[in-house]
This record gives sequence, C-alpha cells and structure tokens, in this order.
Amino acid sequence: MQEKSLRQLLDEARRQIEVTEDELVEARRRRQLLANALERAFPGSTIYFNGSVAHGDANTPLTDVDLGAKLSPVDAEGFGPDGSDALPLMERARDAIREDLADEFPKLTVEVAGRRRAVLVRFGDPVTAGQPDFTADVMTAIPHPSREGLYIPNMEIPDKWDRADPITHTEMVLEAIDMTEKTFARAVRLLKHWNCTHSKPLCSWNIKALALESITTPMPLIDALQAFFAHAAREFKSGQTQDPAGVAGPIPLNLSISEVRKRMDTARDYIDLAIQHEAEGRPLSAQHALSRVFPEIVPDADPTQEEAARLRQEVLLSGNAASGLGVVTVTPALISTRAWGA
Repeated sequence: MQEKSLRQLLDEARRQIEVTEDELVEARRRRQLLANALERAFPGSTIYFNGSVAHGDANTPLTDVDLGAKLSPVDAEGFGPDGSDALPLMERARDAIREDLADEFPKLTVEVAGRRRAVLVRFGDPVTAGQPDFTADVMTAIPHPSREGLYIPNMEIPDKWDRADPITHTEMVLEAIDMTEKTFARAVRLLKHWNCTHSKPLCSWNIKALALESITTPMPLIDALQAFFAHAAREFKSGQTQDPAGVAGPIPLNLSISEVRKRMDTARDYIDLAIQHEAEGRPLSAQHALSRVFPEIVPDADPTQEEAARLRQEVLLSGNAASGLGVVTVTPALISTRAWGA
C-alpha cells in the first residue's frame, strides 16, 4: 500500500467525517426559524447558539442543533430556584415553534413533558440523507443575579434550575479556533469521532473543555492529539474536568473515571507510538498505531516487515533481541482493536 505521513492520514480522516456545506446551510436555516419563533415568544430576549454547529466542529451525519433564549428581566420575573420552574416558559416556546414551523414541517413534533432541560423539536425531516430525523434542543434560560452565566432548567433536581454559561462557552471555543488557525476545530472533530467509537467516555463539551487547555496554538494535528491525550490523562488523575467558564460544576462523565483514564492512557500511548515510528522511518508501523485510535477512518497497515527490520537492527547494534515498544510486541494494550485496554 502507498505509504502516507501521519499528517496525510489525519487530513484524510477529518475530511471523511466533517460536516458538508449543504448540511450546515440547512441546519442553520432551521435554527434561524427556531430563533425567530423564540424572539416572537419572548420579546427582548437574547437568542444564543451553542453546540457543534455554533462551535464550528460538527461532524456528518448532522442530526441536531442547539440554541436558547436568555430571557429579558420582564419575562424572567418570578422564575428561578426561589420561584417557579421552567415549565411555563418551555410551553410558551413550544407553542410558538409549533405555530411558526408546522406548515413547512408537517411531521413536526415539539416535546416538553418529561424533558429535563430543553424543549425537544423533532422536524420529521432529516438534514443528512439516510438519517431518521433532525432535532433541536431549545433552552429557555434566565439571567443569573450575579450577571455571570445563566440559570438553565433542570427539572430533575429540587431547585429545578442549574447554573451554566453556554454563551461564554461558545465565545471561548470560537476564540480557540481563531487562535489555533482552525487546528482546535479539526482536532475536536477527530476527538469526537474517537469518543464515539470507544464507548463514549466523555460528552462533547468535556472534550472541548480539555482541548481549550491543551490545544492553544497552531500545530500539526498529530501534535494536537498528542497534547490533548497527554493533558487529559494527567487531568483525570485528579478528578473530573472543571467548567472552563468557572460557573457550573464539574463536567459529568459517561463512564467511571477509572474507565475514562484507561481509554485516555491507551490512546495517548498509541499516539506517542505513532509519532515515534514515523520519526524513526517506519510509516506503516506509524499508520498501524494510529489506526488503533481511529479504526474506522484510518486504514490499518501491515507493519510486519518494518518491525522485523527494526528488530534485526537492534540485534546487530546490541546483540539482544530487545522488544522495545514495537507494535508487534505482544502486549494486550497494543494488540487491541480499539484504543483502550479492554
């Protein structure tokens, strides 16, 4: 097979998964329809966009969009932990969305009952061909008295409201994309794909929060991935990731922290190994290691001949058949078909 550099492999991989322009255009159009309905329901509110489309790191297939309304003081009056829950606000948003969008989307459903945080909009019409649907989470948020962040609904806790700062989160991500000349967004796309193919240990926001601390300058994608996994492996030794905006609590994990650490450690080791192999002139071994991290978008390669040559060279130089860190070494973490040792 044709030998490729890690840079080429990662560029090809990210292009396989990045959202298409057609998907983005239609998703943004529908998001604006929802924004218009919210503005009509809550005059004087501030509409904000968050999630992957707003953050510039969406992958294909594109299945959802996120937005919210920061209510004006008038509309927010009487709501909050010391007042009413968000149900009347969510119902108000639901009614406006139904009225404004039902004609264009005859299969539209807008759900409030049983929703924890946001109004769920099901368009009954996918943005990406072959997908079952396209949805939107629509938040009705109120200003926090401190003016730092918002109160967002949480119908599953006694107070019925949580603190968060989705507006600042979006600003931070967009600034990072600009500062890194798009490396941040490209790396996050790959990391979200890694996450989805390795049991989803993290939510997307946890990935971005860790990336905000580790991918801060323009750099090759392989270096960005190395920086991310090294940072994440260190961070999870001391606990969960903290909110970068300093408003909300620690970001919840989808698996136990020991399982998360296992996946981070193994992915870090494979990335380090790929970089080492490439630096030592073994491109097929480098590709084989990288494919353990991204098995669906980086084709595997057979490193047998390269590894045999490496071992022969070690014997000639040292007189010992040292195993080193080669990919063909029989080590459970390195023969796994996934980038985690389980």
